[in-house]
Amino acid sequence: MSESSRDAVLARIRQGLAAGPAPLPPRPDFTTPVHPPLNNLDPVVAFAESFQRVGGEFYYCESLPHLAAQVAGFQQRQQVGVPYVWEPEMQALLYKAGVAFRADETEFIEKADLGLTSCEALVARTGSVLVSAATASGRRLSIYPDQHLVLARPSQVVAEIGDALQLMQRRYGAQLPSMVSLTTGPSRTADIEKTLVLGAHGPRRIALFLLEEEAE
Repeated sequence: MSESSRDAVLARIRQGLAAGPAPLPPRPDFTTPVHPPLNNLDPVVAFAESFQRVGGEFYYCESLPHLAAQVAGFQQRQQVGVPYVWEPEMQALLYKAGVAFRADETEFIEKADLGLTSCEALVARTGSVLVSAATASGRRLSIYPDQHLVLARPSQVVAEIGDALQLMQRRYGAQLPSMVSLTTGPSRTADIEKTLVLGAHGPRRIALFLLEEEAE
């Protein structure tokens, strides 16, 4: 490096040091939402749109007879039998609606084509269903059967995943369930040769029946 080039470099360094340290980047506002507002102001409609976008099947049920008709239609289209249902409150509701179910675990491994469970919350942003091991369905009924049915209410819809997790904290406090899972669409993978396969790690189909609050 020639003397003139060296002097020029040193001059720029001295000039930079004289100007003081570079200004710090603006501090982010951690109170602002990460995501933009939902596309639909009605969180239930937003959930239905997101749920179907990720591959779920959504069925609105305005009454218990309507629920029975929707479940029967699903069973006929998919050519499946009655679902396994292990939650007492769910069993009572289905009995009142006239929906047949299997309450025990007889031949569960061999014949678990269909399982029906409740859920902890529904996330409108992602179309996810939050399930946990806290119910009588345990860990198995939402994962092992080939097809997973969920029965939920509009009041269970929240906007964001964070809202669902806060709900779990309020509900269970320090005694969180041993398993909490966000189910977003049917189980799928494309790990092998980028070929999409459904049902690789869980149910290959998920359907949600949203029953109106006053339907009892």
